[in-house]
Amino acid sequence: MTGRLSDYSIPRSLEDLKAQAKRLRAALAQDGDFISHSEALELLAKQLGFRDWNTLHAAAGNRPPPPQIGDRVAGAYLGQRFEGEIIAVSALSGGRHRVTIDFDEAVDVVSFESFSAFRKRVTAVIDETGCSAEKTSDGRAQMELGNQFRTITAKA
Repeated sequence: MTGRLSDYSIPRSLEDLKAQAKRLRAALAQDGDFISHSEALELLAKQLGFRDWNTLHAAAGNRPPPPQIGDRVAGAYLGQRFEGEIIAVSALSGGRHRVTIDFDEAVDVVSFESFSAFRKRVTAVIDETGCSAEKTSDGRAQMELGNQFRTITAKA
């Protein structure tokens, strides 16, 4: 069987995969089966359906971890800058995620000067780069997250 990180699997970062291999190695050591870290990486790759660690590494790539509930993010929504917290996430096919973000301060989503409509919480479908496929009339992504889901500040 040749492995691939399925569109329906939970995306895994290299950091997560290495941590999982470390836990596997520790669990085997508790049972008296001692293996090297590289052997644990190879076993993990085979367990996930890949030929070897190098193949799994290439499939996972060096992409950032997927968005998670509680992540602090910054970006632009309908061209308005924001900072906020991810309060809901759903993994979708094709590496996309549906995220709900609670903005620290409401943003005006109307560009007309004669009236305003403020939003404090929005939901959008974003790709691995943090951008939505939906565009505004000027061609800009409706949702643009900076730093590809990286936490911007530690939560107090």
